[in-house]
Amino acid sequence: MAKGKKVTVIGTGNFGSTVAFILAMNGLCHYVVLRGRNRDVAQGKALDMSQAANAARQHTVVKAARGPEDMANSDIVVITAGAPRTPGMSRDDLLVKNAEIVKNYAKEIKEHAPNAIIIVVSNPLDVMTYVVLKETGFPRERVLGMAGILDSARMAHFIYEKLGYGAGQIRATVMGGHGDTMVPLPRFTTVAGVQIDDLLDSEQIAEIVKKTKNGGAEIVNLLGDGSAYYAPAKSTTVMVEAILRDTNQIHSCAVMLENNEYNYSNQVAGVPVMIGAGGAEKIIEMSLTPPQKRNFANSVTSVQEMVDTLYELNFFDK
Repeated sequence: MAKGKKVTVIGTGNFGSTVAFILAMNGLCHYVVLRGRNRDVAQGKALDMSQAANAARQHTVVKAARGPEDMANSDIVVITAGAPRTPGMSRDDLLVKNAEIVKNYAKEIKEHAPNAIIIVVSNPLDVMTYVVLKETGFPRERVLGMAGILDSARMAHFIYEKLGYGAGQIRATVMGGHGDTMVPLPRFTTVAGVQIDDLLDSEQIAEIVKKTKNGGAEIVNLLGDGSAYYAPAKSTTVMVEAILRDTNQIHSCAVMLENNEYNYSNQVAGVPVMIGAGGAEKIIEMSLTPPQKRNFANSVTSVQEMVDTLYELNFFDK
C-alpha cells in the first residue's frame, strides 16, 4: 500500500463504485473518498466497501464526502460522473450535458485539491479531458484521460477470442480518440512477442479492429440500460497504480499534445504515455505509417470538432 495516499472518486454509479471497490481490495491507497450527488448512497457504499476491505485484510478506509472540501489533500481525483450512454446514443450526444457536469467538478478540484493528478473517464472522454485542463489550468501532465488502456484490453480480448490461445500474453496498442475514430494498431500488437500479422490474416485482423471500435457500443446494446464498467474501472485503477507506485509504465492515455508532438499542439488525443508519480511524465512518439497517420489525423479532427462546438456555444465563458 502507498502509505497515507488518498484517492477521491467522483461519481457513485456502477463505474465509480467499481473503481473505489478495486482500490479498496488492492490496497493501493490508504483512503478512498466517494463523492456523489446522493450522500446516503455514497455513505452506504463506502461502509460496505470498508467492511469488504477488512474481509480482504486490507487497511483501506472508504468514506463518503460530505462536500467538496473532503477532496482536500487527494493525490488523485478520478472523475466518472456524467450521464451514461443509452442504446443508439453516441458519445457525442453526451457532449454539452456532461461538459457542464465535469466543468463544475473541475472547479471544485482546483479549489480543494490543487495538487492532485486528475484521471478523466466521463464521456466524450477526450473532450472532457480538454474541459478539465481548461477549467483547472493544471499542467498537462496532471490531467489524463483513461481510454487507451480500455480500448487495448478490448482489442486483446477479441484477438484471444479469434486465436483461442495467448490469454494474458497479448499486448495490443490503440491510439486516438475514445470512440468510433479510435486507431487500433495491429503493427504494434503482439502475442508473447509475436506480431499478430504472423498469426492472423488481414481479413481476421480487420474484423478485430472493427469489433474493438464497437466494443463499448456492443455492451451498451446488450445491457439495454447502462454501459460497461468492469473493464473501464479496472483500466482506471491500472493508471492509479502507475501513479501511486511510480512505475513509469507506458500506457495509451488521452493527454494534451504540445510542441508539435505527432504534429499537433493544444489538442487532446490518445497516445502512449509514460506514467509515474508526476502523472504523464513523457509522451512516447511512435513511427506511424502514412495510413496510420491519416487515421490518427481523422481521430484528432473528430475530437477538435467537439471542442470547437463548445467554443461556439461560449461554453468556456460561462
